[in-house]
Amino acid sequence: MWVTACALDDIDTEDLVRWDHDGRTFAIYRDTKGAVFATDGLCTHENVHLCDGLVIGDQVECPKHNGRFDYKTGEAKRLPCTARLKTWATRVVDGNVEIDL
Repeated sequence: MWVTACALDDIDTEDLVRWDHDGRTFAIYRDTKGAVFATDGLCTHENVHLCDGLVIGDQVECPKHNGRFDYKTGEAKRLPCTARLKTWATRVVDGNVEIDL
């Protein structure tokens, strides 16, 4: 089921936004080529909101312990993070970002 999360213009290039829906938190990213990606919004290490972290290239850095994830694949890239993030399919329709939940 595709759900509208935000306007594409809400996400700066190489940044992320937080989106809460149905009791869950998501993080939505926009890379340098304009592609949009979505992951769970909480770090798998200690459930910290990733929206408070930094986007560095194709990775998001958790603000608590500096662990990193590849936001395109969900793969944990730097300790202390070891469990991958769940990723979600995205699409842009009429200037809005939709996530396939």
